[in-house]
Amino acid sequence: MKDRFNREITYLRLSLTDRCNFRCRYCMPEGKLFNNTELTFDELYNICVCAVELGIKKIRITGGEPLCRTGVEDFCRMISNIEGLEELTLTTNGSLLADKAGELRNAGVSRINISLDTLKRDRFKELTGVDKFEDVIKGIETAKKLSFRQLKINVVLMKNINVDEISDFVELTKDNDISVRFIELMPFGNLNDFNNQYIPADVVLNKEPKLKLIKVSGVAQIYQKPGYIGTIGLIKPMSQKFCDVCNRIRITCDGKLKTCLHSAEEYDLRGLNGDLLKSTFVEAVLNKTDSHTLSQTCFSNSLRYMNQIGG
Repeated sequence: MKDRFNREITYLRLSLTDRCNFRCRYCMPEGKLFNNTELTFDELYNICVCAVELGIKKIRITGGEPLCRTGVEDFCRMISNIEGLEELTLTTNGSLLADKAGELRNAGVSRINISLDTLKRDRFKELTGVDKFEDVIKGIETAKKLSFRQLKINVVLMKNINVDEISDFVELTKDNDISVRFIELMPFGNLNDFNNQYIPADVVLNKEPKLKLIKVSGVAQIYQKPGYIGTIGLIKPMSQKFCDVCNRIRITCDGKLKTCLHSAEEYDLRGLNGDLLKSTFVEAVLNKTDSHTLSQTCFSNSLRYMNQIGG
């Protein structure tokens, strides 16, 4: 599938649920009621088969927290067996990973991304609303022992929250073959207490001037500190947006197709099959916008919070 701007769409981010066992303050509003109309795994599988037939090569399983949904391992096995799919990956907060990592790897998940915004237990509890820091660390250690391809740790940069930990995260790459990726905070909804915490990702280079650019991989600029095993990624949706090379679409747990994270436009896939499902995919991709407007407006047009989209 190609859009009007000749971008080939090969990457699908699939949300299994908007439920999460964390309450990260930049992701989910207080008092959030969760979706009770999640598509069944059979419905989601049908959508994935159609997407792969149309050219999707990579599927990332997301949430909310995808490991909160019972049966995720069996679903991953179903997806990984779709003919033509080249890669199945998953993003998690890591708290449930220690018990599930082995099954996920056996089910065909090749990469794991773990979201972790602080290395301080007290700060972790303040940010997430739960005291699960040790569970996340256990999940990371378990994943490191398995044969996943390079493990990634996603860190959302927040000006007055975790900038003081940048060097601590960089040190994780000294003796570990992991990629720590610093991601700029994006504004969503009325989470105003965190929308003003934005800081450009280049602050990482100011804190760690020895980092050397080694390549660009997808939306990330990849750096490495001399003598270190792992790498550092900078993802800059605000200060240096990458819309011109965007190759992704998203499907929410209730079956809405979004072609841009920050667009209000959605296409309902629930109940669609065969040619109608395919034509809806094609129509959505053809209408994919050329760019988000975050850098101009500092406001997302999305009607959903991050936990409802999956990032």
